[in-house]
Amino acid sequence: MRIENILALTNGELKNDPFVKKFENIVFNLKHVKRGDLFVAFEKEMIEDAVNAGAYGVIFDQPTQISDTEIAWIKVDSCEDALKRLLRFRLIEKNVRVYSCNEIILKLALQVSTDSNCIPVYGDAKSIYKQLENLEDKAILLFCPSMSDENIFTDIQKLGVSEVESITIIEQTLFETSFIYDNIFYERQSISPFFMPYLEELLHLYKSLKINYKLNKFIAIEHFEAVFTNKNFEIKEFGTSDKVLIFESNTQLIDLEINFLQKNASWAKSIYIIPFPIDGIKNENVFIYKNRNHIIDILKQNSFHFALIAGVDKEILSKPITNQKQLILEF
Repeated sequence: MRIENILALTNGELKNDPFVKKFENIVFNLKHVKRGDLFVAFEKEMIEDAVNAGAYGVIFDQPTQISDTEIAWIKVDSCEDALKRLLRFRLIEKNVRVYSCNEIILKLALQVSTDSNCIPVYGDAKSIYKQLENLEDKAILLFCPSMSDENIFTDIQKLGVSEVESITIIEQTLFETSFIYDNIFYERQSISPFFMPYLEELLHLYKSLKINYKLNKFIAIEHFEAVFTNKNFEIKEFGTSDKVLIFESNTQLIDLEINFLQKNASWAKSIYIIPFPIDGIKNENVFIYKNRNHIIDILKQNSFHFALIAGVDKEILSKPITNQKQLILEF
């Protein structure tokens, strides 16, 4: 890329009159710097090594001493913002299509094998830049606004409702599902039927865009995550106990998951441990907790088959809770 294009895209200021006029690649990992590259210096201490490795230019946002006047020194307000601008230009240049989805759909997409030109991405600009290292022309990207800055992307489309085949559930438990989609039978997948509408949206997208996909064995996605325990709340193997803690870190899903349990586990004693009251959810088995120690108290003081615990993850079980005085679980 030519230096004048870099300056225009990043709103950068050229601090010298360099001999070089263009760059081979844009890199920010010191280990990947080669002769001819433009180095984005997120860490000032790495600039000298990048220059010695052959960088033809440096983008920086902190006061920096110019050590080689033949290469380009470009001052920007923020290296993070500069990389976002460069990444956005690359997506436009490659004629990429971008689809926005929710967190669950993206995490399911990360477990599905697809054509190489269909990529679920997440994280900050540096993470996404790495994920798109081998970006193809006219690729399709899937991202979640709560997991990535949507300002990285342009012309964002939302998943549409497609008039295509729906998922047919053949057999289900609370945490496993056997189902048919597109005439293929998927037996005992480790995915709760709670996630079926989200998976259906994802598969509709693939089918409508004619993307080849293959469903692998699903693993827990940190939503509606079941942890089987004994009476001392020690973690046991999946399916080996009748006492189950269900963790949900996203509080926006609480009401949906409570309704799911009430409908699909009406035979069981369920309690709901949540960080704040929810309109429309009034039940003697709903408990509002103050801190993580309070969660432990509620669990120990109530009998149940299922306990939905919202706003925290299973890390609260990283130590035995039979001796509560040894725990350090305050927010």
